[in-house]
Amino acid sequence: MSDQKPQKRRGRAAPPKSSATPSPTDFRRANEKMLQNIGKLLQEREFGSADEANAYLQELLASGGIPAPTAMSSLDRAQELMYDAWEASGSRRVKLARQALEISPDCADAYVLLAEEARSLQEAKDYYEKGVHAGERALGAAFEEDVGHFWGIIETRPYMRAREGLAMCLWQLGEHQQAIEHYTDMLRLNPGDNQGIRYVLANCLLRQGDDAALGKLLDQYKDDAMAEWMYTRALLAFRREGAGKKADAALKKAMKQNKFVPAYLLGNKQLPRRLPDYIGFGDQNEAVSYAAGAITIWRETPGALDWLSSNLPA
Repeated sequence: MSDQKPQKRRGRAAPPKSSATPSPTDFRRANEKMLQNIGKLLQEREFGSADEANAYLQELLASGGIPAPTAMSSLDRAQELMYDAWEASGSRRVKLARQALEISPDCADAYVLLAEEARSLQEAKDYYEKGVHAGERALGAAFEEDVGHFWGIIETRPYMRAREGLAMCLWQLGEHQQAIEHYTDMLRLNPGDNQGIRYVLANCLLRQGDDAALGKLLDQYKDDAMAEWMYTRALLAFRREGAGKKADAALKKAMKQNKFVPAYLLGNKQLPRRLPDYIGFGDQNEAVSYAAGAITIWRETPGALDWLSSNLPA
């Protein structure tokens, strides 16, 4: 990911869970409200330069904060309600999401919240699918124009959240190829990959045994130095060529980047029930985040854990 450490934990292909209280992810979503309001306020005025626009924003902040835009569409009003919903708890979350859909059926985030509160995987999948369609309608003709810049544009984020959730559910329901196609296209829309989709996709490709596609994905983000990427690169080298100079060198490089990973993969340390909300480069949280998603793949790769154990420092 392009964010500076500590970084947000990447999404995992796990069943949706009902949230009685807001999570750190919910608060991060709610914080988008200010960014969106700033963007719309700047669109309402004409500025002669960037310095003039910055001075205007500083004046607003000094006078008490960023106000809501004066001109708001029905979708804008529905999205404003969703920012409140992310910070709400209990049944109020669902109530606000349904109210948002009454204001605008194109509010993708409302479907995302309903999916996260769903009681079954199939129900969640259906909501996420509706969210994807709602996001497509909301973006309209701008959809293809914004390719390559999704997520950087605030208005695209609800769509990307819905599509990530849909891919997650499809994978859980056994529709693996469809899930992979969604993840792959999301990287086309947002090659900067703020959501960490490449890490989930890499594990999917490993599970499918599509080492060729995985190799291309690794090359696409060849400068990624996170543990998830380096250990995945080492495992792919082992799967392709077995233990040897290339695979051993890749593994040692990965262990140098994060020395905590092997203990979790080998079962010497138990993974916590709750994954960390933030990770740091080379720390325990990063090791937990990677191992939670990859431990099954290492176990299913013949000889991989023995190879890992044999390369541990004395």
